[in-house]
Amino acid sequence: MKFLVINGPNINMLGIREPDIYGNKTYKDLCDMLLSHAEKVGIEIELFQSNHEGAIVDKIQEAYGSVDGIVINPAAYTHTSVALLDALKAVGIPAVEVHISDVSKREDYRQISFVREYCEKTITGHGFMGYIEALDYLLGAIEK
Repeated sequence: MKFLVINGPNINMLGIREPDIYGNKTYKDLCDMLLSHAEKVGIEIELFQSNHEGAIVDKIQEAYGSVDGIVINPAAYTHTSVALLDALKAVGIPAVEVHISDVSKREDYRQISFVREYCEKTITGHGFMGYIEALDYLLGAIEK
């Protein structure tokens, strides 16, 4: 089984960007944790991060027919991008939305999520473990 983990803008700045919200661990720490978990549970994952909306749309479209599920943290694009929603709808791949922070307790504009309309589940405020929860959820849902 293969899963795609997509991270949007500024996720590559983890450890530097607002550590009081996102913690001190880095994007490399996140990637290492995900790769280790994938090996443990016997799945293949592809990690992708971009600050460019179009690159993320392209990656979602490229996933058609080649991955079993998508874990997506659209970051700031969560609140602005109908294009990401449309790309997810177009490929029809099961997806889970993840946010490191608890967006429900943040600014008003962060209460809007376009991708949530498509995603099977949303996990917020669980830090890096939210990604593990998302992978495990997709694995369990697909194995049924």
